[in-house]
Amino acid sequence: MAHEYLLLGTRLSDTTRLSSKDVKNWLERETGSIFNPVHAKAKKLLGEMSKALNDLSGTSKMLFDNSEKEIEKRNMKTYKRARALNKLARLFLDRTKQVRVPDNVTYDSFGKFVQETQKALIVIEVDVRNWFPRISPFFIIDRRKFLVVFEKAKGSLEELHGFLTKEYVKTKTLEETFQLADKLKALEEQLANADEQKKRTENERVSLEKEIAEAHQKMADLRSKGNMSQLSQASGKIDELGAEVKQSLRHLQKPFIKLQSLSLRGGGSGLTQDELAKLNQYLENPFEAFAMEETGYPVLKEILQKLDRSMSEKLKLKPEKERKARQAIDNILRKNSLANLHQRCVEVMRLEKQLSASAEVAETKQGLSKLQERLEDLNRRKRIVESEEIAIRRAHDETLEKIRNCKDEIEKNILSFMNRRIHID
Repeated sequence: MAHEYLLLGTRLSDTTRLSSKDVKNWLERETGSIFNPVHAKAKKLLGEMSKALNDLSGTSKMLFDNSEKEIEKRNMKTYKRARALNKLARLFLDRTKQVRVPDNVTYDSFGKFVQETQKALIVIEVDVRNWFPRISPFFIIDRRKFLVVFEKAKGSLEELHGFLTKEYVKTKTLEETFQLADKLKALEEQLANADEQKKRTENERVSLEKEIAEAHQKMADLRSKGNMSQLSQASGKIDELGAEVKQSLRHLQKPFIKLQSLSLRGGGSGLTQDELAKLNQYLENPFEAFAMEETGYPVLKEILQKLDRSMSEKLKLKPEKERKARQAIDNILRKNSLANLHQRCVEVMRLEKQLSASAEVAETKQGLSKLQERLEDLNRRKRIVESEEIAIRRAHDETLEKIRNCKDEIEKNILSFMNRRIHID
């Protein structure tokens, strides 16, 4: 066998290209004459050691049973020694049962079995050395039977250890390479599954994106229909006029807030409850408050008159803010600067209400509402699929990296063990 190792180690050829599926078969053909005998011997020695441990367990059971019988006799000369042997036999049985014979024989499992067996036999030998002399001269035949079996077990262990360190170790790398080949096959199957999952989730996402685009188009079509289109235009005009109203009343914002606070504290603002409610509306929604005023916006003017009277004594504004506020009040009360804006606001609000009340718009809104619900559901499902896609892509990339590493390790092992260069496609 040493000659075969030498031949294998010195053989050098050009790089051999192999597919991942062929690696294990190629390796078995190239190394079968070396690996198979070693592996067969490992199984044989393992079987022999397992039988030796069973024999040891059997003789331990014999010690246990015989000492149990002697204990039951209650003979004062042998009782204590019988108790000691009984306890010792139970320990022997427990230790031999704890040694697990591996189902699959590999260098690692074989080495672990050797370590466990060695540990058990060392502890048993210490107990034998310490306790058998104390049990003497009783149970001498039983103890001799046990020692014969125990020495055979030690001999089997010594042979096992020698084989592990001198012969089996030489094929350790080769055995690991066989395991790597199996791992590579499993990883490639895993990668194929990930590819299928990637395609499935990608198709599902594309399908959802198509449905989302169709839903958006249907909503756009509904919004562009007749009264709905006019309603959209009216809403846009309301936004524009709302910004214009807010701009016209910008210098009154701070005074309005102070007047509101003064009124709530009961500080003599002079505002009625209706006027205070209207003031609150002007602060929250200036367009709505202004558009709902009657012609000439009388409530706003009444509020402004009371604001003008309270400004100097009660509101305590900064001079510049007070100046701008008085100018705005003057423009509204005396120059009627908001008349045209008010008319436009009233007209567009009337149009918006009229359009909103139409049966066509109500039906379109209902359709839009259903489409919006459908769109939200589609987007939710799309987010789930996208998260799944990310997880699958990550697992795919990790598996791909494991495959690369596995191939590299196989190639390095074969170069190290066989002095042969291979490349796995």
